[in-house]
Amino acid sequence: MFFYISQLFSFLIMPFNICLILIILGYVFVKKSWGRNTLLAGIVLLLFFSNSYLSNLIIYNWEPAPKDFSSLPTYELGVVLTGVTHIDKLPKDRTYFSRGADRATHTVQLYKMGKIKKILISGGLGFNPVHPLSEAESLRDFMIWAGVNEKDIIVETKAVNTHENALFSEKIITSGEIELDNPNQFLLITSAFHMKRAEACFNKVGLHPDTFPVDFYGKKPNANFKSIVQPGLQGIMVWHKLTKEWVGIMVYSLVGYI
Repeated sequence: MFFYISQLFSFLIMPFNICLILIILGYVFVKKSWGRNTLLAGIVLLLFFSNSYLSNLIIYNWEPAPKDFSSLPTYELGVVLTGVTHIDKLPKDRTYFSRGADRATHTVQLYKMGKIKKILISGGLGFNPVHPLSEAESLRDFMIWAGVNEKDIIVETKAVNTHENALFSEKIITSGEIELDNPNQFLLITSAFHMKRAEACFNKVGLHPDTFPVDFYGKKPNANFKSIVQPGLQGIMVWHKLTKEWVGIMVYSLVGYI
């Protein structure tokens, strides 16, 4: 129930949806002064949210900075969160990556460079699965194909959100299933826009990992005619990512997950 309520709330406050609602209402009631004002507000907001320079500036400052591979010590474990594949695609004889494949590919690179010795992949079936293969298992199959030793991969297949990623990972780490000299000496790997919430969830369950953000949306701001004047779908997509993440942080705070 919590998931469906949060999804409905997220839908209603998504920037593009707000603009669309305002424009439709304004068009329907265009003969009234408030209707014309509503229509104008919808158009102005749409131009604002589709401004590539502004959206990039916001997410660039929201995301933590990338970390050099060379600056990392050696970790006994890397914990990577799922949410980067199309789980509804068949056949399941391959891994269908969506945006965010860096979570898997950079984890493999960390492993092959000797920066992490073992990999814990956390992520279950999600809601309304079309196949019993979890996303964690799908990423495991890709990593084995990419050269990771199967015995160095542990999968957690029950989590359906970031809170459960942290909760179930903590149970595995502290149960002794993975031999760690220090349960907090591991590396948390997830998308940069998602790292603040993910780290807070792990801190809440008593784990305090180092972080390795990947899958960056922001780039160094560059004010030019195209980015400032020309509207773009990329800007709207970035605002949707940010809004969903901010709502997630707010809801997680309210229910005590962080």
